[in-house]
Amino acid sequence: MSLTVHHLQVSQSERLPWLCEELDIPYTLVLHQRAPIFSPQSIKDLNPLGQAPVIQDGSLTLSESAACAEYIIHVHGNGKLALPPSHKNYADYLYWFHFANSNLQPLVLMVLQFSRIENAGPYAEGQLERFGKLLAFMDARLVDNPWLAGDEFTAADIMTVFTLTTMRAFYPFDLTGYPAILAYLERVVQRDGYKKARAKADPELGLMNEAKPPQSFVERLKAEGKI
Repeated sequence: MSLTVHHLQVSQSERLPWLCEELDIPYTLVLHQRAPIFSPQSIKDLNPLGQAPVIQDGSLTLSESAACAEYIIHVHGNGKLALPPSHKNYADYLYWFHFANSNLQPLVLMVLQFSRIENAGPYAEGQLERFGKLLAFMDARLVDNPWLAGDEFTAADIMTVFTLTTMRAFYPFDLTGYPAILAYLERVVQRDGYKKARAKADPELGLMNEAKPPQSFVERLKAEGKI
């Protein structure tokens, strides 16, 4: 089987090149540029929902980043970067592997939408407060643990880092006040696998691992005259 990863640049599909680099497995990376904000036709041709990532492996075509990650880990990576049920931190691994897509990322999308509405009201304020609590919760976890599942770097970290970095290009939230998260992101960007994946997948994209909010992706497109 020959694994192909289709990556929509500046998106959550960055998880898969990073995963492949950490696993040190052969793969073909196909880059798709946004057009100019949303998915191009090339992604829609692979996935009718127009969502990335998409992987192809022989006759298989699969989407959804968590599903793709699990497939790659167990079919190509011999289970590396996943913790087995016998591991003492197995429950922590499961929790944090699913945390980003089931909890953190949907909330970021929600507060992003509310940020575009004037006088959004108390519900919006409540969700923004909840977002702060989620970041504080994660920060507390990382005070005593170098990685989300514990002492070992795992796919749980790969699933989560996008929301703390590249997703800030769409909702530029501030990480000031979360020193453990910032220290964690510094550990992440020093990893060889992360560096290699970034250079291949999004070479022109900043790391976005600093406390201050990065430049908005939309503002960048406006500055470049693309929208």
